[in-house]
Formats: sequence, structure tokens, C-alpha cells
Amino acid sequence: MPKRSIYVAYTGGTIGMQKTANGFVPVSGFLTDCVQSMPEFYHNEMPEFVIHEYSPLIDSSNMAPTDWQMIANDIQANYEKYDGFVILHGTDTMAYTASALSFMLQGLSKPVIVTGSQIPLAQLRSDGQTNLLNSLYIAANYPVAEVCLFFNNKLFRGNRSTKAHADGFDAFASPNFPMLLEAGIKINLKAGKISKPTGEPLDVVTISPQPVGVVTLYPGISTDIFNNILQQPVKALILLTFGVGNAPQDKNLLDTLKQADERGIILVNLTQCFQGKVNMGGYATGNALAQAGVISGADMTIEAALAKLHYLLSIGLTSAQIKQRMQENLIGELTVD
Repeated sequence: MPKRSIYVAYTGGTIGMQKTANGFVPVSGFLTDCVQSMPEFYHNEMPEFVIHEYSPLIDSSNMAPTDWQMIANDIQANYEKYDGFVILHGTDTMAYTASALSFMLQGLSKPVIVTGSQIPLAQLRSDGQTNLLNSLYIAANYPVAEVCLFFNNKLFRGNRSTKAHADGFDAFASPNFPMLLEAGIKINLKAGKISKPTGEPLDVVTISPQPVGVVTLYPGISTDIFNNILQQPVKALILLTFGVGNAPQDKNLLDTLKQADERGIILVNLTQCFQGKVNMGGYATGNALAQAGVISGADMTIEAALAKLHYLLSIGLTSAQIKQRMQENLIGELTVD
């Protein structure tokens, strides 16, 4: 039986950086050379793989929706040639890219695993070796047919993941959905489901950069902040509210939000809390937001909500249609009661 073949796209990030006098920097060809010098990647039980290094390499802090599109198009161009895909990416915006790809890759029947590292692969204590080796092995032998994020022996649903630790190996979490798979002494499926080939073609949605605002509420926040951010060309605003979705019951603020809703701006309520979901009917303050036209983002991560807005705003829907679909579970990004 022929070995599975995996396509590795190195977009940039810490995993492939080289140490210089000025600190760690991405260097073209260095990651490929590094992997080729490590015999464990060529063990009999490992799949075959090819590495495509992007040029120029992208620091993940510079990632934009145009880069999401480039990655999605790259997967589509190679979709029929390979059994799975591993995207090497910087950790800072990894969860944003994983979330975006989950909406863009329609009809996905092969695994797409986004991973990277906190320490460059060439360094002594790098986590990159384990993350990349496991991602390749899982893509070949445990093909969960969705966009996933693998880090520190855990495979998460891409649009449920968020960066939870700035400088620890356990950098990512999935606060409102169980992990798909855990790579311990044995590899154990949790919420993940092994895919079967469907033969269906992959459809990649074209998205365009969208003007989406994000505001974190705090005690005493001024309505002027909302007045300013809700000017044209903003099409949507994510409000990071208190607790289960509460905000100050301020008439000026509520009037500003209501006027924005009437202008067709999508207003999404997400909780500031790391875990849990929005319930706008629980308190009068949350109910007042709902009456002003704010919709619940349920238990979506900010990364998933932002990516979902970019997706929905790019496909020609009306404001009413976007509001409806933002509250629907399209690809496992939110929990429906």
C-alpha cells in the first residue's frame, strides 16, 4: 500500500527561524534544510511529504485576509495531489488563520492542520519538532476532515481555538469545545471523526478584507468611542461585553447602537470571559442590547467571529441574512442550545 503524501506549506513564523546577531529571523530555505537533517521525519512509519516555503515568508503579526486567501488557494491548487495538508504558521495569529480557513474551504474531505512552535526548530529545546512530526503523522493516519490546529500534543478544531499563553508550550486552548484528538503514549480520538474520501471537489470561497471593529467594554467607557468607530466604512462591530453579555444600560450608548443597526451595521455580542457563552436574556442590561439590534455571538471565540464576519460580508448577503447566519452553527464554530 503506497504511503500517504502530505503537503506542507511554510508560511513563516518562529518554527523556521534562524538565529542571527540581531535575534531570530526567517531565512529562505532554512526550515527545509533543518527538516532534512532530522532522520525522525523520514522514519518508516512517517508519510511522504513535500515542503513549499512561501516567498516572502510572513510574520504572523502581518497576516491579513489576503494571506488567508493565498493559503486557501494554495490548498485548492494542490488538493488532488495530496492526502492531507499541514500549514506552518506563526503562533500570534494562528487561530485567526485556522478560523478563516474553516469557513473558506467548503466541502473539505481531507485534513488541514495548522501548527508551528514557540522555539525555532533548529534550537535545542524546540517544540517545533514534536508539533510538525505529530501533525504529519496525524494528517496521514488520523485524517480528521476539517481545519484543525495542533499544538503541544493536542488537536483542536480550528475555529474553536485561541491563543491562551504568550510564551508557554501549552500555547493554545479550545475553551468551549473538547479537543479533537490527544497525542499521548497512544493517539486518542476525543471529539474528532476520521474522514472517508468523498471524491467531492473542494470549493474555496473568495473573501475580501472587511472593515470590522472590535471594542472591549470597561467600566465608564464613553459613548464617543462607539460614535467614532461606527462611522463609515465599518460594516460590523464585535462588542466584548461583561459576563454573559452585559453592557452599561446607558441611553446614549443604546441609541448609538440602535442607529448603527438601522444603518445595516452588524453588531455582535461576545463575552470577555475565556469560557462560557452569551445569554442576552439573563439580565436587563443584556436584553437592552438585544432590543438595540445587537445579536448574540454565543460561545464563539473572537477569532471565529471575526473570520465568520469576513466570510459572510464577502458573499453578497443582506444585513438581515448575515445577522441570521451569524447566529447559526455553520461548521461547528458555535454551540446551539
